[in-house]
Amino acid sequence: MTLAALDFWTTSGWHLLDHNSDRMLVPSADFMAAYFQRPELALVEESCDAERALYHKLETDPFAVVNEEELNAMADADIIENYRAVLAFREFLGQYDSLEAAYLAIAKGAAITFPPMFVDQMCQMILREILNGEIEPLQLRAAEILFRTQSVTVDDGRIMVADQTTVQFHADSQRLEGGGEKKEDVQIDVLTEETADAYWDRSEMFDTALDIAYDKPGAAAIARVLEKWVYHFLKLRVSVTPMLRIDDDDWQWHIGLDGESTMILNDLFADEEVTQDRLTRILCLFKLESDGGFTDKMDGKPVYLALSQNAVGIIRAKPQNLLANLPLRDNS
Repeated sequence: MTLAALDFWTTSGWHLLDHNSDRMLVPSADFMAAYFQRPELALVEESCDAERALYHKLETDPFAVVNEEELNAMADADIIENYRAVLAFREFLGQYDSLEAAYLAIAKGAAITFPPMFVDQMCQMILREILNGEIEPLQLRAAEILFRTQSVTVDDGRIMVADQTTVQFHADSQRLEGGGEKKEDVQIDVLTEETADAYWDRSEMFDTALDIAYDKPGAAAIARVLEKWVYHFLKLRVSVTPMLRIDDDDWQWHIGLDGESTMILNDLFADEEVTQDRLTRILCLFKLESDGGFTDKMDGKPVYLALSQNAVGIIRAKPQNLLANLPLRDNS
């Protein structure tokens, strides 16, 4: 298989983006046009004249100014809200010189007025750029955890993660056929080092599971993706190592890679009581180290990372936490 054949996530929108002089991603007209051609905005037989006029206007120029009169003239309130969401996303991106700069602004607390799914889409496109040319499929599957909600099954030392939407689809199908309907009853192919090449033909389907137990290749793949994620945004080289537990009397810094992890690590750091049930929600621990990139206080000390499931076995990662909360020397 040639490198040219190793394409993936072809529907992510990455292929429609341009690059600026710093090799960061920039929305093109084709990229923005694709958002206005989404099914939520597609014309139907019942579409009114005002909706048709706006659709064709943005089809011709996806960066055209849209005023309130044009929006309110449409008869369908749902269509109006859908247009408002995409236009808010377009306006937000227009405030920054790259997709990465816009994402970093969100990581640092910039307010957004569009649905969170747009943030996940940004994450996927940026990861597609970061991993362009990557030939290790396990890293690509591991990266899915950062932008798609995962369903977790823990069994006999294995920590299996699978795409929640895919799991739910199979569970619904099995229920209709009279079979099991729990996620444990759903059979999804596990991606391993031996079967990894199957990912290339399936990357759009998000239909493989990955074992992310700390001593498995899946955990190492997450670590490699996190290293590349930090370098792409911050130009800081870090080393990320999977861990089984934190044994550090001089624990100084931690970052949760999701909301659940943040709360658990905060409580552990503060010596608050943490129940065994909450502790077992931590699925992965990592040690992140940097040679000279941290503040004087943190120089030579590790940052601990955690990835956890919530009370119902779901991972909702927030990779922006890693960008916003590292103890950087220049406080950037």
